[in-house]
Amino acid sequence: SYLPGGVLWVYLTGIALVAAAVSIIIQKKSRLAASLLAVMLLLFVLMMHLPGVMSGSGDQMAIIGLLKDLAMAGGALIYAGTRNDD
Repeated sequence: SYLPGGVLWVYLTGIALVAAAVSIIIQKKSRLAASLLAVMLLLFVLMMHLPGVMSGSGDQMAIIGLLKDLAMAGGALIYAGTRNDD
């Protein structure tokens, strides 16, 4: 499948990841940043990795990516749950 916009999505994803990291590091709006990071990672799981896993092609990289993003989303949600409103 082809995603319209191509390289634009790569840059937007990179900007979102850097913005979340900066927010978490400087402790400003870190709860919101971690929550939005978790949403983005869960969307990756649902829209990119899960279709590859469900296709039955035996692609191990799809399940590795799914589990990695799912674990990172869980970590982001745990972090968000430990933060007070900034």
